[in-house]
Amino acid sequence: MELVCENEKVKDELLYILKLFYNEDEINNLDYKFYIEQIVQDKLIISSVSSSITEIKYSREDFILDERFPLRYLKRYSKLCLFDLLKSVNPDKVLPWGSLTGIRPTKLMYEVINENNGDVDKAIEIFIDDFSVDYDKTMMTIDIINNQKFIEIDENIVDLYINIPFCPTKCYYCSFISAPIDKCSHLLDPYIDALVTEIISTKKLISEKNYTVRSIYMGGGTPSILSPVQFEIILEHLDYKVQEFTVECGRPDTITREKLEVLKKYGVTRISVNPQTFNDKTLEIIGRNHTSNDVIDAYNLAKEFGFTINMDLIAGLSGETLDDFKYSLNKAIECNPDNLTIHTLCVKRGSDLKDGGIEKSKEEDIFEMINYSYNLLKNDGYKPYYMYKQKNMLGNLENIGYFKEKPSIFNIVSMEEFSSIIAVGANAISKRFFKSTNRIERFANVKNIPDYITRIDEMIDKKYQLFK
Repeated sequence: MELVCENEKVKDELLYILKLFYNEDEINNLDYKFYIEQIVQDKLIISSVSSSITEIKYSREDFILDERFPLRYLKRYSKLCLFDLLKSVNPDKVLPWGSLTGIRPTKLMYEVINENNGDVDKAIEIFIDDFSVDYDKTMMTIDIINNQKFIEIDENIVDLYINIPFCPTKCYYCSFISAPIDKCSHLLDPYIDALVTEIISTKKLISEKNYTVRSIYMGGGTPSILSPVQFEIILEHLDYKVQEFTVECGRPDTITREKLEVLKKYGVTRISVNPQTFNDKTLEIIGRNHTSNDVIDAYNLAKEFGFTINMDLIAGLSGETLDDFKYSLNKAIECNPDNLTIHTLCVKRGSDLKDGGIEKSKEEDIFEMINYSYNLLKNDGYKPYYMYKQKNMLGNLENIGYFKEKPSIFNIVSMEEFSSIIAVGANAISKRFFKSTNRIERFANVKNIPDYITRIDEMIDKKYQLFK
Protein backbone atom coordinates (compact mmCIF):
# COMPACT_ATOMS: atom_id res chain seq x y z
CA MET A 1 0.00 0.00 0.00
CA GLU A 2 1.15 3.53 -0.72
CA LEU A 3 0.16 6.76 1.00
CA VAL A 4 0.70 9.80 -1.21
CA CYS A 5 0.87 12.80 1.10
CA GLU A 6 3.14 15.85 1.03
CA ASN A 7 3.21 16.25 4.81
CA GLU A 8 5.39 13.46 6.22
CA LYS A 9 4.13 13.97 9.79
CA VAL A 10 0.56 13.54 8.65
CA LYS A 11 1.57 10.53 6.55
CA ASP A 12 3.07 8.81 9.61
CA GLU A 13 -0.23 9.20 11.48
CA LEU A 14 -2.25 7.90 8.55
CA LEU A 15 -0.32 4.64 8.67
CA TYR A 16 -1.98 3.90 12.01
CA ILE A 17 -5.39 4.19 10.35
CA LEU A 18 -4.30 1.62 7.75
CA LYS A 19 -3.28 -0.71 10.59
CA LEU A 20 -6.82 -0.61 11.98
CA PHE A 21 -8.07 -2.36 8.85
CA TYR A 22 -5.13 -4.37 7.46
CA ASN A 23 -2.38 -6.55 8.87
CA GLU A 24 1.32 -5.99 8.22
CA ASP A 25 1.51 -8.37 5.26
CA GLU A 26 -1.47 -6.72 3.56
CA ILE A 27 0.00 -3.25 4.04
CA ASN A 28 3.31 -4.37 2.55
CA ASN A 29 1.91 -6.38 -0.36
CA LEU A 30 -1.50 -5.09 -1.51
CA ASP A 31 -1.32 -2.74 -4.49
CA TYR A 32 -3.54 0.02 -3.07
CA LYS A 33 -2.84 3.74 -3.33
CA PHE A 34 -4.31 6.52 -1.22
CA TYR A 35 -4.02 10.19 -2.20
CA ILE A 36 -4.26 12.77 0.58
CA GLU A 37 -4.82 16.44 -0.23
CA GLN A 38 -4.81 19.27 2.31
CA ILE A 39 -5.63 22.94 1.82
CA VAL A 40 -5.27 25.57 4.54
CA GLN A 41 -7.02 28.90 3.92
CA ASP A 42 -6.70 31.29 6.85
CA LYS A 43 -8.11 29.14 9.66
CA LEU A 44 -10.03 26.76 7.38
CA ILE A 45 -8.67 23.26 6.70
CA ILE A 46 -9.95 21.19 3.80
CA SER A 47 -8.77 17.57 3.75
CA SER A 48 -9.67 14.91 1.21
CA VAL A 49 -8.71 11.30 0.49
CA SER A 50 -9.17 9.35 -2.72
CA SER A 51 -8.06 5.82 -3.50
CA SER A 52 -7.61 3.16 -6.12
CA ILE A 53 -10.03 0.87 -4.26
CA THR A 54 -13.16 3.04 -4.49
CA GLU A 55 -14.46 5.78 -6.76
CA ILE A 56 -15.77 7.78 -3.81
CA LYS A 57 -13.68 10.69 -2.53
CA TYR A 58 -13.99 11.53 1.16
CA SER A 59 -13.57 15.12 2.36
CA ARG A 60 -13.71 17.07 5.62
CA GLU A 61 -13.46 20.76 6.24
CA ASP A 62 -13.48 22.68 9.47
CA PHE A 63 -11.86 25.60 11.24
CA ILE A 64 -8.66 25.39 13.24
CA LEU A 65 -9.95 25.97 16.74
CA ASP A 66 -6.53 26.56 18.29
CA GLU A 67 -4.10 28.38 16.01
CA ARG A 68 -1.12 27.31 18.14
CA PHE A 69 -1.44 23.72 16.92
CA PRO A 70 -2.29 23.64 13.18
CA LEU A 71 -0.60 20.25 12.69
CA ARG A 72 -3.03 18.71 15.20
CA TYR A 73 -5.95 19.58 12.91
CA LEU A 74 -4.17 18.57 9.72
CA LYS A 75 -3.64 15.13 11.23
CA ARG A 76 -7.12 14.93 12.70
CA TYR A 77 -9.13 15.66 9.56
CA SER A 78 -6.92 13.64 7.21
CA LYS A 79 -7.21 10.63 9.51
CA LEU A 80 -10.99 11.02 9.64
CA CYS A 81 -11.18 11.10 5.83
CA LEU A 82 -9.05 7.98 5.45
CA PHE A 83 -11.00 6.21 8.19
CA ASP A 84 -14.34 6.99 6.49
CA LEU A 85 -13.02 5.65 3.20
CA LEU A 86 -11.65 2.43 4.67
CA LYS A 87 -14.77 1.85 6.77
CA SER A 88 -16.88 2.14 3.61
CA VAL A 89 -14.98 -0.76 2.00
CA ASN A 90 -14.65 -2.76 5.26
CA PRO A 91 -18.13 -2.25 6.79
CA ASP A 92 -17.97 -5.36 8.99
CA LYS A 93 -14.75 -4.38 10.78
CA VAL A 94 -15.46 -3.92 14.51
CA LEU A 95 -13.63 -0.86 15.88
CA PRO A 96 -15.00 0.32 19.25
CA TRP A 97 -12.58 3.25 19.30
CA GLY A 98 -13.42 4.25 15.75
CA SER A 99 -10.72 6.41 14.18
CA LEU A 100 -8.81 7.04 17.43
CA THR A 101 -5.27 5.70 17.28
CA GLY A 102 -3.62 7.97 19.87
CA ILE A 103 -2.65 6.67 23.27
CA ARG A 104 -4.73 9.14 25.32
CA PRO A 105 -8.46 9.21 24.40
CA THR A 106 -9.20 11.05 27.63
CA LYS A 107 -6.76 13.81 26.73
CA LEU A 108 -8.51 14.18 23.37
CA MET A 109 -11.87 14.37 25.17
CA TYR A 110 -10.52 17.17 27.37
CA GLU A 111 -9.42 19.01 24.21
CA VAL A 112 -12.77 18.57 22.48
CA ILE A 113 -14.65 19.77 25.56
CA ASN A 114 -12.43 22.87 25.71
CA GLU A 115 -12.83 23.49 21.98
CA ASN A 116 -16.58 23.54 22.56
CA ASN A 117 -16.51 25.91 25.54
CA GLY A 118 -17.07 23.21 28.14
CA ASP A 119 -20.10 21.66 26.40
CA VAL A 120 -19.78 17.99 27.40
CA ASP A 121 -22.86 16.92 25.44
CA LYS A 122 -21.39 18.42 22.26
CA ALA A 123 -18.07 16.66 22.92
CA ILE A 124 -19.90 13.33 23.32
CA GLU A 125 -21.67 13.96 20.01
CA ILE A 126 -18.34 14.67 18.26
CA PHE A 127 -16.73 11.51 19.65
CA ILE A 128 -19.61 9.37 18.38
CA ASP A 129 -20.49 11.10 15.10
CA ASP A 130 -17.12 12.47 13.93
CA PHE A 131 -14.57 10.09 15.44
CA SER A 132 -16.89 7.01 15.17
CA VAL A 133 -16.21 5.96 18.76
CA ASP A 134 -19.00 3.71 20.04
CA TYR A 135 -21.36 4.92 22.75
CA ASP A 136 -20.01 2.70 25.54
CA LYS A 137 -16.36 3.74 25.01
CA THR A 138 -17.40 7.40 24.79
CA MET A 139 -19.34 7.30 28.06
CA MET A 140 -16.52 5.38 29.77
CA THR A 141 -14.19 8.22 28.75
CA ILE A 142 -16.58 10.71 30.39
CA ASP A 143 -16.71 8.55 33.55
CA ILE A 144 -12.93 8.59 33.76
CA ILE A 145 -12.75 12.37 33.36
CA ASN A 146 -15.32 12.79 36.13
CA ASN A 147 -13.24 10.56 38.42
CA GLN A 148 -10.17 12.75 37.80
CA LYS A 149 -11.71 16.04 38.93
CA PHE A 150 -10.03 15.98 42.33
CA ILE A 151 -6.58 16.54 40.77
CA GLU A 152 -5.21 20.04 41.36
CA ILE A 153 -3.56 21.64 38.31
CA ASP A 154 -0.79 24.00 39.38
CA GLU A 155 2.60 24.74 37.80
CA ASN A 156 4.19 24.78 41.27
CA ILE A 157 3.19 21.16 41.92
CA VAL A 158 5.44 18.38 40.62
CA ASP A 159 5.36 14.60 40.77
CA LEU A 160 8.55 12.56 41.13
CA TYR A 161 9.35 9.35 39.22
CA ILE A 162 12.25 6.98 40.01
CA ASN A 163 13.13 4.23 37.52
CA ILE A 164 14.62 0.87 38.57
CA PRO A 165 15.29 -0.89 35.23
CA PHE A 166 16.02 -4.40 36.56
CA CYS A 167 13.80 -7.50 36.63
CA PRO A 168 14.07 -11.10 37.86
CA THR A 169 13.38 -12.29 34.27
CA LYS A 170 12.02 -10.69 31.12
CA CYS A 171 8.36 -11.40 30.33
CA TYR A 172 7.71 -12.41 26.74
CA TYR A 173 5.48 -9.38 26.02
CA CYS A 174 7.87 -6.82 27.52
CA SER A 175 9.80 -4.29 25.43
CA PHE A 176 10.82 -2.00 28.30
CA ILE A 177 14.48 -1.20 28.81
CA SER A 178 14.89 -3.55 31.74
CA ALA A 179 17.78 -5.87 32.55
CA PRO A 180 17.37 -9.46 33.83
CA ILE A 181 19.18 -9.40 37.16
CA ASP A 182 21.10 -12.65 36.59
CA LYS A 183 22.92 -11.00 33.66
CA CYS A 184 23.34 -7.51 35.08
CA SER A 185 23.74 -7.89 38.85
CA HIS A 186 27.21 -6.28 38.63
CA LEU A 187 25.54 -3.05 37.47
CA LEU A 188 23.03 -2.75 40.29
CA ASP A 189 25.18 -1.10 42.98
CA PRO A 190 26.85 1.38 40.55
CA TYR A 191 23.38 2.18 39.22
CA ILE A 192 22.09 2.91 42.72
CA ASP A 193 25.07 5.21 43.35
CA ALA A 194 24.35 7.18 40.18
CA LEU A 195 20.62 7.24 40.96
CA VAL A 196 21.21 8.64 44.45
CA THR A 197 23.47 11.32 42.94
CA GLU A 198 20.65 12.31 40.60
CA ILE A 199 18.05 12.25 43.40
CA ILE A 200 20.20 14.56 45.56
CA SER A 201 20.63 17.03 42.68
CA THR A 202 16.89 16.83 41.99
CA LYS A 203 16.13 17.69 45.61
CA LYS A 204 18.27 20.79 45.18
CA LEU A 205 16.38 21.71 41.99
CA ILE A 206 13.00 21.22 43.71
CA SER A 207 14.11 23.40 46.62
CA GLU A 208 15.46 26.17 44.38
CA LYS A 209 12.26 26.28 42.32
CA ASN A 210 10.11 26.08 45.47
CA TYR A 211 8.13 23.17 44.03
CA THR A 212 5.71 21.09 46.07
CA VAL A 213 6.11 17.34 45.50
CA ARG A 214 2.64 15.80 45.39
CA SER A 215 3.38 12.14 44.65
CA ILE A 216 6.32 9.77 44.22
CA TYR A 217 6.29 6.72 41.96
CA MET A 218 9.07 4.14 41.82
CA GLY A 219 8.65 1.95 38.76
CA GLY A 220 10.67 -0.13 36.37
CA GLY A 221 11.47 -2.87 35.73
CA THR A 222 10.73 -4.41 39.09
CA PRO A 223 11.84 -2.15 41.96
CA SER A 224 11.27 -4.94 44.48
CA ILE A 225 14.32 -6.70 42.99
CA LEU A 226 16.22 -4.43 45.40
CA SER A 227 17.35 -5.75 48.76
CA PRO A 228 16.09 -4.09 51.98
CA VAL A 229 19.47 -2.35 52.34
CA GLN A 230 19.41 -1.10 48.73
CA PHE A 231 15.86 0.17 49.20
CA GLU A 232 16.95 2.06 52.28
CA ILE A 233 19.90 3.68 50.48
CA ILE A 234 17.46 5.19 47.98
CA LEU A 235 14.43 5.87 50.17
CA GLU A 236 16.29 7.79 52.86
CA HIS A 237 16.69 10.62 50.32
CA LEU A 238 12.96 10.80 49.51
CA ASP A 239 11.75 12.52 52.66
CA TYR A 240 8.88 14.49 51.10
CA LYS A 241 5.45 14.75 52.70
CA VAL A 242 3.42 13.51 49.75
CA GLN A 243 -0.20 12.56 49.14
CA GLU A 244 0.85 9.24 47.58
CA PHE A 245 4.04 7.17 47.44
CA THR A 246 3.95 4.13 45.12
CA VAL A 247 6.55 1.38 44.72
CA GLU A 248 5.93 -1.30 42.11
CA CYS A 249 6.43 -4.76 43.61
CA GLY A 250 5.05 -6.50 40.55
CA ARG A 251 6.64 -9.91 41.01
CA PRO A 252 5.39 -11.77 44.10
CA ASP A 253 8.63 -13.79 44.17
CA THR A 254 10.51 -10.55 45.00
CA ILE A 255 8.31 -9.54 47.95
CA THR A 256 9.50 -10.25 51.50
CA ARG A 257 8.42 -9.06 54.92
CA GLU A 258 11.79 -7.31 55.40
CA LYS A 259 11.36 -5.26 52.20
CA LEU A 260 7.80 -4.28 53.10
CA GLU A 261 8.98 -3.16 56.54
CA VAL A 262 11.50 -0.81 54.89
CA LEU A 263 8.86 0.57 52.50
CA LYS A 264 6.51 1.23 55.40
CA LYS A 265 9.27 2.87 57.42
CA TYR A 266 9.90 5.43 54.66
CA GLY A 267 6.29 6.36 54.04
CA VAL A 268 5.34 4.26 51.01
CA THR A 269 1.52 4.17 50.80
CA ARG A 270 0.82 2.15 47.66
CA ILE A 271 2.34 -0.91 45.99
CA SER A 272 1.58 -3.20 43.07
CA VAL A 273 1.34 -6.99 43.34
CA ASN A 274 0.78 -8.04 39.74
CA PRO A 275 -0.43 -11.54 38.84
CA GLN A 276 -1.06 -10.74 35.11
CA THR A 277 -2.97 -14.03 35.13
CA PHE A 278 -3.99 -16.60 37.75
CA ASN A 279 -3.42 -19.48 35.32
CA ASP A 280 -0.16 -21.24 36.23
CA LYS A 281 0.37 -22.66 32.75
CA THR A 282 0.25 -19.15 31.25
CA LEU A 283 2.59 -17.78 33.92
CA GLU A 284 5.18 -20.33 32.84
CA ILE A 285 4.73 -19.46 29.15
CA ILE A 286 5.16 -15.73 29.68
CA GLY A 287 8.37 -16.20 31.67
CA ARG A 288 7.38 -15.53 35.26
CA ASN A 289 8.98 -17.69 37.93
CA HIS A 290 6.07 -17.85 40.34
CA THR A 291 2.64 -19.44 40.73
CA SER A 292 -0.79 -17.94 41.28
CA ASN A 293 -0.64 -19.07 44.92
CA ASP A 294 2.55 -17.02 45.32
CA VAL A 295 0.57 -13.97 44.21
CA ILE A 296 -2.09 -14.54 46.85
CA ASP A 297 0.53 -15.12 49.57
CA ALA A 298 2.36 -11.91 48.65
CA TYR A 299 -0.89 -9.96 48.53
CA ASN A 300 -1.97 -11.17 51.97
CA LEU A 301 1.45 -10.30 53.40
CA ALA A 302 1.29 -6.77 51.94
CA LYS A 303 -2.23 -6.26 53.35
CA GLU A 304 -0.79 -6.69 56.87
CA PHE A 305 1.07 -3.40 56.36
CA GLY A 306 -1.97 -1.40 55.28
CA PHE A 307 -0.75 -0.50 51.80
CA THR A 308 -3.16 0.50 49.05
CA ILE A 309 -2.58 -2.38 46.62
CA ASN A 310 -2.90 -2.52 42.84
CA MET A 311 -3.19 -5.72 40.82
CA ASP A 312 -2.58 -5.96 37.05
CA LEU A 313 -4.22 -8.44 34.71
CA ILE A 314 -3.59 -8.79 30.96
CA ALA A 315 -6.30 -9.72 28.45
CA GLY A 316 -5.06 -11.75 25.48
CA LEU A 317 -2.14 -13.74 26.90
CA SER A 318 -0.90 -16.76 24.94
CA GLY A 319 -4.08 -18.25 23.59
CA GLU A 320 -6.08 -17.76 26.78
CA THR A 321 -9.82 -18.08 26.27
CA LEU A 322 -12.55 -15.86 27.64
CA ASP A 323 -13.13 -18.45 30.38
CA ASP A 324 -9.43 -18.35 31.33
CA PHE A 325 -9.59 -14.57 31.67
CA LYS A 326 -12.85 -14.70 33.63
CA TYR A 327 -11.18 -17.10 36.07
CA SER A 328 -8.28 -14.70 36.63
CA LEU A 329 -10.53 -11.68 37.03
CA ASN A 330 -12.74 -13.46 39.55
CA LYS A 331 -9.67 -14.55 41.55
CA ALA A 332 -8.42 -10.95 41.58
CA ILE A 333 -11.81 -9.65 42.74
CA GLU A 334 -11.81 -12.24 45.54
CA CYS A 335 -8.60 -10.62 46.83
CA ASN A 336 -10.41 -7.25 46.83
CA PRO A 337 -7.49 -4.94 45.95
CA ASP A 338 -8.28 -1.23 46.07
CA ASN A 339 -6.87 -0.74 42.53
CA LEU A 340 -7.16 -3.14 39.59
CA THR A 341 -5.64 -2.43 36.18
CA ILE A 342 -6.83 -4.36 33.14
CA HIS A 343 -4.32 -4.30 30.27
CA THR A 344 -4.88 -5.40 26.70
CA LEU A 345 -1.91 -7.35 25.37
CA CYS A 346 0.30 -5.17 23.20
CA VAL A 347 2.58 -6.71 20.58
CA LYS A 348 5.64 -4.50 21.01
CA ARG A 349 8.72 -4.31 18.85
CA GLY A 350 11.68 -5.86 20.70
CA SER A 351 9.57 -8.27 22.73
CA ASP A 352 9.75 -12.06 22.45
CA LEU A 353 6.03 -11.99 21.62
CA LYS A 354 6.69 -9.86 18.52
CA ASP A 355 9.83 -11.66 17.41
CA GLY A 356 9.07 -15.25 18.40
CA GLY A 357 5.70 -15.95 16.79
CA ILE A 358 4.09 -16.95 20.10
CA GLU A 359 0.36 -17.71 19.95
CA LYS A 360 -2.03 -14.89 20.91
CA SER A 361 -5.69 -14.94 21.88
CA LYS A 362 -8.37 -14.41 19.24
CA GLU A 363 -9.32 -10.78 18.68
CA GLU A 364 -13.03 -11.43 19.25
CA ASP A 365 -12.22 -13.08 22.59
CA ILE A 366 -10.20 -10.02 23.65
CA PHE A 367 -13.15 -7.73 22.91
CA GLU A 368 -15.23 -9.93 25.18
CA MET A 369 -12.56 -9.95 27.91
CA ILE A 370 -12.37 -6.15 28.05
CA ASN A 371 -16.15 -5.70 28.00
CA TYR A 372 -16.63 -8.41 30.62
CA SER A 373 -14.07 -6.83 32.97
CA TYR A 374 -15.62 -3.36 32.62
CA ASN A 375 -19.12 -4.58 33.45
CA LEU A 376 -18.10 -6.96 36.25
CA LEU A 377 -15.81 -4.47 37.97
CA LYS A 378 -18.40 -1.68 37.86
CA ASN A 379 -20.95 -4.05 39.39
CA ASP A 380 -18.43 -4.89 42.13
CA GLY A 381 -17.98 -1.22 43.08
CA TYR A 382 -14.87 -0.40 41.03
CA LYS A 383 -14.72 2.89 39.10
CA PRO A 384 -12.50 3.61 36.06
CA TYR A 385 -10.08 6.45 36.73
CA TYR A 386 -7.37 6.40 34.05
CA MET A 387 -6.93 4.90 30.63
CA TYR A 388 -4.38 4.69 27.87
CA LYS A 389 -3.92 2.91 24.59
CA GLN A 390 -0.71 1.71 22.95
CA LYS A 391 0.35 1.37 19.36
CA ASN A 392 -0.01 -2.24 18.12
CA MET A 393 -2.42 -3.12 20.94
CA LEU A 394 -4.60 -6.09 20.02
CA GLY A 395 -7.99 -4.96 18.72
CA ASN A 396 -6.97 -1.28 19.09
CA LEU A 397 -8.32 -1.61 22.63
CA GLU A 398 -7.17 -0.03 25.90
CA ASN A 399 -5.72 -0.34 29.38
CA ILE A 400 -7.98 0.83 32.19
CA GLY A 401 -7.19 1.47 35.85
CA TYR A 402 -10.02 0.96 38.35
CA PHE A 403 -10.30 1.98 42.00
CA LYS A 404 -12.62 1.55 44.96
CA GLU A 405 -11.47 4.20 47.43
CA LYS A 406 -8.15 5.74 46.32
CA PRO A 407 -7.29 6.34 42.65
CA SER A 408 -3.57 6.69 41.93
CA ILE A 409 -2.62 10.34 41.56
CA PHE A 410 0.54 9.58 39.61
CA ASN A 411 -1.21 7.35 37.07
CA ILE A 412 -3.65 10.15 36.29
CA VAL A 413 -1.15 12.99 35.93
CA SER A 414 1.32 10.93 33.90
CA MET A 415 -1.38 9.88 31.43
CA GLU A 416 -3.25 13.18 31.12
CA GLU A 417 -0.06 15.28 31.16
CA PHE A 418 -1.40 18.17 33.21
CA SER A 419 1.44 18.16 35.71
CA SER A 420 5.23 18.44 35.64
CA ILE A 421 7.04 15.18 36.32
CA ILE A 422 10.68 15.17 37.40
CA ALA A 423 12.06 11.75 36.54
CA VAL A 424 15.33 10.13 37.61
CA GLY A 425 17.04 6.93 36.49
CA ALA A 426 17.95 5.35 33.17
CA ASN A 427 15.29 5.93 30.48
CA ALA A 428 13.29 8.17 32.84
CA ILE A 429 11.42 10.93 30.99
CA SER A 430 10.94 14.29 32.70
CA LYS A 431 8.04 16.49 31.55
CA ARG A 432 7.61 20.19 32.25
CA PHE A 433 4.02 21.39 32.08
CA PHE A 434 3.18 24.99 31.13
CA LYS A 435 -0.38 25.62 32.27
CA SER A 436 -0.90 28.95 30.49
CA THR A 437 -0.24 27.44 27.06
CA ASN A 438 -1.20 23.82 27.85
CA ARG A 439 2.22 22.77 26.61
CA ILE A 440 4.65 19.96 27.58
CA GLU A 441 8.42 19.93 27.12
CA ARG A 442 10.35 16.70 27.71
CA PHE A 443 13.83 15.42 28.45
CA ALA A 444 14.66 11.69 28.46
CA ASN A 445 17.63 10.25 30.32
CA VAL A 446 19.72 7.80 28.32
CA LYS A 447 18.31 4.27 28.12
CA ASN A 448 21.48 2.22 28.44
CA ILE A 449 22.38 1.50 32.08
CA PRO A 450 26.19 1.72 31.72
CA ASP A 451 25.79 4.99 29.76
CA TYR A 452 23.52 6.36 32.49
CA ILE A 453 26.11 5.54 35.15
CA THR A 454 28.99 7.22 33.30
CA ARG A 455 26.97 10.21 32.03
CA ILE A 456 25.05 11.04 35.20
CA ASP A 457 26.41 14.60 35.36
CA GLU A 458 25.11 15.24 31.84
CA MET A 459 21.64 13.95 32.83
CA ILE A 460 21.60 16.29 35.82
CA ASP A 461 22.65 19.32 33.75
CA LYS A 462 19.99 18.72 31.09
CA LYS A 463 17.28 18.33 33.70
CA TYR A 464 18.30 21.70 35.16
CA GLN A 465 18.01 23.20 31.67
CA LEU A 466 14.47 21.82 31.29
CA PHE A 467 13.31 23.32 34.57
CA LYS A 468 15.38 26.52 34.56
